[in-house]
Amino acid sequence: MNSVKDDFKSGFAALIGRTNVGKSTLLNKMVGRKVTIVSDKPQTTRNKILSVLTKDDCQVVFLDTPGFHKPKNRLGEHLVQVALRSLREVDVVLFLVEAVQSPGPGDLFIMEQLKGIKTPVLLVINKVDLVRREEMLPLIEQYSKLYDFSEIIPVSALTGDNVARLLDTVAGYLPAGPQYYPDGMITDRPETFIMSELIREKVLELTAQEIPHSVAVVIEELAERPNGVVAVRALIYTERESQKGILIGKEGRMLKQIGRLAREEMEKLLGSRIYLELWVKVKADWRNREGQLHNFGYQEEE
Repeated sequence: MNSVKDDFKSGFAALIGRTNVGKSTLLNKMVGRKVTIVSDKPQTTRNKILSVLTKDDCQVVFLDTPGFHKPKNRLGEHLVQVALRSLREVDVVLFLVEAVQSPGPGDLFIMEQLKGIKTPVLLVINKVDLVRREEMLPLIEQYSKLYDFSEIIPVSALTGDNVARLLDTVAGYLPAGPQYYPDGMITDRPETFIMSELIREKVLELTAQEIPHSVAVVIEELAERPNGVVAVRALIYTERESQKGILIGKEGRMLKQIGRLAREEMEKLLGSRIYLELWVKVKADWRNREGQLHNFGYQEEE
């Protein structure tokens, strides 16, 4: 850890919100690099991911949490507990909602949880590029009546509109402190985690609704060859034989497409040539088995 610089601020900010409101897109935009996977399917984020933004006068460590939702299995219960626990670990909370929707049951549930914390809460209204400015005022009034937010900031994670102002506002809530992470570091997750997430992102993009949330990805082998190519062997686990068939596809075409797209993303992110080998295996009902959740990286954190 670096020593404290004069007037330097540092701290932690949690992104919370219903599933599929754009948290990962906003986080990637704020950090300036792709750190978490993005999908139009809910419950994309499964782990609490630390992402680091370092500027001349501050360092913000963002926690991208799994979206709040009604759990349907043990994995779902774990995701909600991770999201709730993060509220007590940070200096400021960013509660993300959509400009295109009035407060719904999920938003009300989150605001009920927020009433038990003393942390400043910023209401971040995302997707303002999809509505007219005059439509924002009634929405802001609705939310203001439901919770006493420290600030209300409209943004577009997609276009970047007003994101700079949001970052300045977040920095204003951070205490004086040290630079926790070195310059250039954008996440606390190892390369193998990023690789597994990129593979899972392509599964989310390419497969039908029955597949995505039954999938876990494990990097089984990672080795750099003498020619500089990084060889990656990954296992895609799913819950049923029928799902395995869909993931592989006719003559292996689906698996090849998943591999090609994931490899291209890995090469862009890591700056190395990648040789990616994918295999699909079945682990029946793994989302309800504590031992498998632990093996796949979803164990409870202290």
